[in-house]
Amino acid sequence: MKKSKAQKILTKNKKPEKSLLLRIKRTGGRDSSGKISVRHIGGGARKMYRIVDFGQDKKNIKAKVEALEYDPNRTAFIALIKYADNEKRYILAPKGLEVGDEIEVGDKTEVKIGNRMKLKNIPDGEEVHNIELEPGRKGKCVRSAGAKAVVMAHDEGYVLLKMPSSEIRKFKESSYASIGAVSNPEHKFTKIGKAGRARNMGKRPSVRGSAMNPCDHPHGGGEGRAPIGLKYPKTPWGKHALGVRTRRKNKWSNKLIVKRRVKK
Repeated sequence: MKKSKAQKILTKNKKPEKSLLLRIKRTGGRDSSGKISVRHIGGGARKMYRIVDFGQDKKNIKAKVEALEYDPNRTAFIALIKYADNEKRYILAPKGLEVGDEIEVGDKTEVKIGNRMKLKNIPDGEEVHNIELEPGRKGKCVRSAGAKAVVMAHDEGYVLLKMPSSEIRKFKESSYASIGAVSNPEHKFTKIGKAGRARNMGKRPSVRGSAMNPCDHPHGGGEGRAPIGLKYPKTPWGKHALGVRTRRKNKWSNKLIVKRRVKK
């Protein structure tokens, strides 16, 4: 298969680090009782899980980037780093990181791509990723290919970030974040191209609701090709689909959202 422009930055002929691999059991979309709880999942090419260090808890120790690798479990690339004490770990590779670069984690470090520090020490206008929702609980936000959040302002123990969704949200200033945007921004332009590639990704075929019978889907039935005949689209189980808000109204973190991505 022809490599994309983004994939050309990856280290050639590099096999994954054996000590950082983990075999994970595939569920095929089935729960503990053996019933399908998530549809359209199954098969797929065999792959090992890469143990990625989202917390990066080794502070004030410089690490050197040894390789940039493809990870079949995520959209972003990963970087193999080696610390001064010879320990190796995988981290999310930010855009612009190169083999041979040095990175560091600390309360306050140099503001450069790959470094990780507390939000209170990151200047306004900087792009960040792999952000901790709660201090000490590892990076949870902004981890997909090409994603980035922008530091907007510092305000009374909080830092305002503009998220990839355009939502403006408060984070505690003691939370850690990595400098730069996530690698592989071209991922969104990828075309699967054929059904076989989707099957290799573990995606089974899905059928349109309008092609089913009325007993199988609310959109089904009718003579020939027909509209759904409803005020709004529904899931196979009769619930609202496409555009309905699913966030709980009384969720504790609502107070941290300064501006929603959709106007009320």
